[in-house]
Amino acid sequence: MHHQNVTCTVCGCLCDDLKIQTANNQIVELENSCSLAEKWFDEQLQADPKPVEIEGKPAEYHEAISRAAELLTSSKAPLIYGLSRSSTPGQRAAIELADRLGAYVDTTASLCHAPSIMAIQQVGEQTCSLGEVKNRSDLVIFWGVDPLVTHPRHGERYSIDPIGEFLPNGRTDRTIIVIDEQPGETAAIADQFLQVNAEDNFRLIWALRQLVRNQPLDWNDEEAAPLKQLTNLAERMKSCQSGIIFFGLGVSQAKLGHLAVEALLDLVTDLNEFTRFYARRMRLPGDVTGADSVLCWQTGFPFAVDLTRGYPRYEPQEYSAQSLLENKEVDVCLLVGSESVARMSKKAQDYLIQIPTVVLDYPGQITQFVPSVRFTTGIYGVHYRGTAYRMDEIPLPLGCFLNTKDPADHDVLNDLLKALK
Repeated sequence: MHHQNVTCTVCGCLCDDLKIQTANNQIVELENSCSLAEKWFDEQLQADPKPVEIEGKPAEYHEAISRAAELLTSSKAPLIYGLSRSSTPGQRAAIELADRLGAYVDTTASLCHAPSIMAIQQVGEQTCSLGEVKNRSDLVIFWGVDPLVTHPRHGERYSIDPIGEFLPNGRTDRTIIVIDEQPGETAAIADQFLQVNAEDNFRLIWALRQLVRNQPLDWNDEEAAPLKQLTNLAERMKSCQSGIIFFGLGVSQAKLGHLAVEALLDLVTDLNEFTRFYARRMRLPGDVTGADSVLCWQTGFPFAVDLTRGYPRYEPQEYSAQSLLENKEVDVCLLVGSESVARMSKKAQDYLIQIPTVVLDYPGQITQFVPSVRFTTGIYGVHYRGTAYRMDEIPLPLGCFLNTKDPADHDVLNDLLKALK
């Protein structure tokens, strides 16, 4: 069978133009995919793990549900974490379960773009869709990110190469600037590369703000960035017809990341007095944007939410999964996707393996520890329909083109809800 316009959930681009041919419940041909997608599909679909395990041993599904429900019910401070590789139905079920249990609930955003989210809450943001970037943005700046590596088709579909309504010549109508610590693959094809230390981002952004607003600038740090380069960049930003800054973890996770993102968003606000300008985060996991969005419209907060008192409270420094685990403030953890555990601190990981864990993972995911209960679940967009949010908060439908005996995330979580006493 031939399947058109398949949405890929490997990264935040959610490319929705894949063509897939299947036979005997296997993918036999994959078109319009990038290297990340090809590797991911191969790892997920070639894996053959045992579908349900208790303490690392095969078990029946109903036994695992009973055991997981027993662990969650007896917990005094449960944590539900992950959600970024799930889909809207699974995310909603996880939040409902957290509400029923009086649990903490957190997404993988707390380990990556949390400073960006906090900055947006402080000063707001100028938003646009990737479609508007494709059709209007003649100036594209990548700051602290190398999209040809992390999001291979981003430039092809949205930001570098495509022909747009007001950019009929595609690449030749755009100016591409990369600002980063080291030149990467994107810098090699850019029109200009500015090499700056991540710890200097805050000062450089404030310098650009002063130049954009024609205010006096006492700049004597030519090693951080030559004043002439900053002046030219500020003028180019003011004179474009439509510009955008795509920023990554090189900004949000660097020194003063929260304040640097705040300054960057304020710089974009300043630029809108002269032209049309935007800023966008380069989100990595496939549906981390959806996890933030669903949690936000369910509780009012995008991550690090405490439901232990029966109503939502928000404190990123205290209720993020890593902080809770480091401080030993939870006694059971339910992971909807364990892929980000490796990015946690060693202290958090050491405590995680000491407490009971319930893990929902896709077939190809290798867990670095033995969970108390493990469910292998079907893949949204491959085995089950759903909804995922692109990095610009645009929801896209996920279809299905393969069959599986593994349940979906929302099936397992809803069965856990029913089994709670």
